[in-house]
Amino acid sequence: MYSNDPKLAKVQHATLKIARVFVDFCQSHELLCYFCGGGAIGAVREHGFVPWDDDLDFFMPRADYQKLIQLWPKGPEQRFALEVASQHFVNRNNFVTVRDRETTFIKTYQKDLDVVHGVAIDVFPLDVAPVSKVGHDVQRAWAMVYALFSEQLVPETHGGIIAAGSRLLLGLFRSEQMRYRIWRFAEHRMTRYQGRDTGLVTELCVGPKYMGNRYPETAFKSAVMLPFEDTAMPLPVGYDIYLRQVFGNYMQRPPKAQQKPHHDAVFIDPEHSYTRYEGRYYLTKH
Repeated sequence: MYSNDPKLAKVQHATLKIARVFVDFCQSHELLCYFCGGGAIGAVREHGFVPWDDDLDFFMPRADYQKLIQLWPKGPEQRFALEVASQHFVNRNNFVTVRDRETTFIKTYQKDLDVVHGVAIDVFPLDVAPVSKVGHDVQRAWAMVYALFSEQLVPETHGGIIAAGSRLLLGLFRSEQMRYRIWRFAEHRMTRYQGRDTGLVTELCVGPKYMGNRYPETAFKSAVMLPFEDTAMPLPVGYDIYLRQVFGNYMQRPPKAQQKPHHDAVFIDPEHSYTRYEGRYYLTKH
């Protein structure tokens, strides 16, 4: 259900356009993808957007996620940029984003970066999780190291101890090459169970609230298509198992006070390219 707010509705339309292109690309290359989070809830409960949501997120199994990164630049849709952290590119995300170059959605934490500041979808990998608690705790610890050194951003909302420790580590390892080596090593360690049959998968490239959640692998074995606005979008075959574990009674809307977008933005213009706003709303110190 599109929002009654005109600007938010335009953002939702722009977001769904990206999602359609993304899903078509994945299907044409036999890559498995499916909604997660609010998009999945919206598909089941609202048959479209959660009215106050301003984004759509996807999960992909790690192997398909890595193939996506390799294949997307060869695709025909140059309007939609796939961004992912590398040694020489940091956008303060530790996951893939696909952004529309012809729109504007300048996020607060990226306003000083030279990136594509368009409306975006986020794509998160699903990794194999170990069965043991100790193994899982170690995996989660490596995921936190990976997040810190790939994002290179001190997490200010996750508690004072985490923030202080993050500042210390980033202060100790300042060079681009060293930070890259650390996060690549951490990524290797946190994905070390890839290819093993543990029966569990986990989300690691997310914030602390969801990082390390473990789900039955069978819930994500395939995708099912559900109606979403005027189209259909993929959800995990076990979407009810996943959504109930994470959100509880997801079929009930939250209180009115919680019905608001959760992303902070400096400036939004879903109808024009972000490039016209350089020096005004982003890269203002250059």
